[in-house]
Amino acid sequence: MNIELTLHETRVIGCLIEKEITTPEQYPLSLNALTNACNQKSNRDPVLDLDEASVQQVVDALIKKYYVNEHGGFGSRVPKFQHRFCNSNYGTLKFSPQELGIVCELFLRGPQTPGELRSRASRLCRFNDATEVEATLKQLAQREDGPFVVRLPREPGKREARYAHLFSGEVTGAEAHGAAVGCADPGDKAETAGSRLSQLEQRVSDLETELAALKRLVEAGREP
Repeated sequence: MNIELTLHETRVIGCLIEKEITTPEQYPLSLNALTNACNQKSNRDPVLDLDEASVQQVVDALIKKYYVNEHGGFGSRVPKFQHRFCNSNYGTLKFSPQELGIVCELFLRGPQTPGELRSRASRLCRFNDATEVEATLKQLAQREDGPFVVRLPREPGKREARYAHLFSGEVTGAEAHGAAVGCADPGDKAETAGSRLSQLEQRVSDLETELAALKRLVEAGREP
């Protein structure tokens, strides 16, 4: 996969996908409606405060990437926008309704647990049970044209691990470090532990040598 989107780009695409599904009668979206959708206080993380000029810049960038196009319907005086990011005639990226619901929620709210995704994506698609959510996440992580999601290490005190999308490149920061540790080869862990043990043994040996030297100095000072 060679798609890499910014936070604002995923927000715009996520909003267009969301509104296409939840309010089809109001879709495509005008710039004003799209800006309001990007800045929604509910079902958004982080909450943004973008102005129309900023959203227009993001839309222009996505148009150049062929992920969004301007829809000028008959009699429409206001430009409206629709996504062609996936499930369109303009590209090869296709998702099932369940896959699309999960990707959309990850675009809008960032990393989430399967339980959170099942609850929040229910307005976009139908999941029969938690097992279907897990199966869909596994599909997204293992697709030949992906992977599209990655499982993050479980946070202390949490019952479920979170999943993040990979449309903005590799997960960075503490999460990426934690994921790397969680996926490390057991042999690498053993090698690292062995190296630390050798360093400790060497340190103990050096301290013993220093202690012996100090004892000799003390004993020499006691001689008449």
